[in-house]
Amino acid sequence: MIRLLARFLRPYVPLLVAVVVLQLLQSTAALFLPSLNASIIDDGVATGDTGHIWSLGGVMLAVSLLQIVGQVGATWFGARAAMAFGRDLRQAIFDNALSFSSREVNQFGAPSLITRNTNDVQQLQMLVLMTATLIVSAPLMMVGGVFMALREDVGLSWLILVAVIVLGTIIGILIVQMTPLFKSMQVRIDTLNRVLREQISGLRVIRAFVREPTEAARFDRANHELADTATRVGRRMMTMFPAVFFVMNLSSIAVIWFGAFRIAEGQLQVGQLTAYLAYLAQILMSVMMSTIMIMIAPRAAVSAERIGAVLDTSSSVVPPARPVTTVTRHGELAFDDVSFAYPGADHPVLDGVSFTVRPGATTAIIGSTGAGKTTLVNLIPRLFDATSGAVMVDGVDVRELDPDLLWGRIGLVPQRPYLFSGTVASNLRLGNPDATDEELWHALEVAQARDFVERMPDGLESPISQGGTNVSGGQRQRLAIARALVRRPEIYVFDDSFSALDVATDAALRAALVDETADAAVVVVAQRVSTIRNAEQIIVLEDGRIVGIGTHDHLLATCPTYAEIVESQFQAEEVAA
Repeated sequence: MIRLLARFLRPYVPLLVAVVVLQLLQSTAALFLPSLNASIIDDGVATGDTGHIWSLGGVMLAVSLLQIVGQVGATWFGARAAMAFGRDLRQAIFDNALSFSSREVNQFGAPSLITRNTNDVQQLQMLVLMTATLIVSAPLMMVGGVFMALREDVGLSWLILVAVIVLGTIIGILIVQMTPLFKSMQVRIDTLNRVLREQISGLRVIRAFVREPTEAARFDRANHELADTATRVGRRMMTMFPAVFFVMNLSSIAVIWFGAFRIAEGQLQVGQLTAYLAYLAQILMSVMMSTIMIMIAPRAAVSAERIGAVLDTSSSVVPPARPVTTVTRHGELAFDDVSFAYPGADHPVLDGVSFTVRPGATTAIIGSTGAGKTTLVNLIPRLFDATSGAVMVDGVDVRELDPDLLWGRIGLVPQRPYLFSGTVASNLRLGNPDATDEELWHALEVAQARDFVERMPDGLESPISQGGTNVSGGQRQRLAIARALVRRPEIYVFDDSFSALDVATDAALRAALVDETADAAVVVVAQRVSTIRNAEQIIVLEDGRIVGIGTHDHLLATCPTYAEIVESQFQAEEVAA
């Protein structure tokens, strides 16, 4: 935690120095007020010296104003430092998470990454704010209060020692009990976010299978687990403040009780006893403020550990040390004996895959579920890196290409097309921010999406909700295809991007793509044979291996796996047609 705080607070040292100076001013002013008050009571009131009362009263007023200025200024600068720290920390988490490959994202999970970037950062932010406003004043008030109290009367010093020991013991016990609860609470928050995210994303499935009661019970269970943990923490926190005030009030009674005997014996004056009470209150309040900071520290330490895990995790997809920034070939894709295995897996997902896709040609990939089709295409834009072998784009290993150059050459339409909240135009311009409206309409026309966009109330400016939930699955796929077309890349990768389209729309889209992708390499992953039967090259995957490669007619004659897929989808006469 200290390393994390030091790293992100370094730019705000001037603000923290200002906080320290202002806290010194505020604490010093606060320490002198009880002594001035005692002087007024013992010297002014006792002797009836009105001038002395007025002069010291003016000094007290000035000191009070200095205390207010110091406290307000320290809080203001401390808040600026804490908010800036939180902003930078969130940005660092986001930037690092953005560099993660799919492997690291799956390792942490999206709900946990969200929690770490919001709730966990908030805990550290609170610690910085409390530390910035208390780190000087609380110890100074505590030590200075003890010194000033002893200056008033040494005979009552044992009361301070007893009060601090009792209060420290109570607080220590509570903190020891709360630390494991704080760790549990962050895990419970992760679980609640995960359940809620799943239920919102899968709302249609839940309703389709009438699982609302079951899912409501699952959410209720996660919610109650978090609430129970928070309640247990709250009970201990609620115990803390009554304990502090109980010790404080009991100590005040003891000071008045024993102080009365010392006054009766002439060893103490009334003003000194009043000042002593004030210093005792300052000491115990400082202990309480320090306690609040110490109480926040365990939860912040847990959050810092979780945040550090994200910041210390490097992507398995490492940018090249000396990236290739220029290439001589254009639109060529090749797999050279590529294998890929997930960490800890017994068998590779892909094994010895080799093929080449040239500009102007379409290569289709087909196979049963789990054959490795999506994993294969994810290797092209480096969502993963091959375990062995090489994926070549324009004659260069993708691990050696400059990432921007690589991504600029690829137009990927993923298996699950995702649209961002905004408008139709803003989603399409993710592919090319400088695209004109004419280019957007042309891409929509090729993707067979122009008709339904024109029917929308605002055309290109029609709103799209997060995830594209306000359009149908087929419309979402066509908009994702249009987004890739707007980019006009050299390599198109369609990962089962036509599955939600009806046969007629699928055929019209494939026909329109022929001219649009005439100079580009096209990779199509599909489940329907009708989508890929005219491809120049069809690759049949089975258990991560290529078991057939060639044209439709060639594979029918030579690849039993392909023939079986075709027979499962077409009648004999349709195959012959």
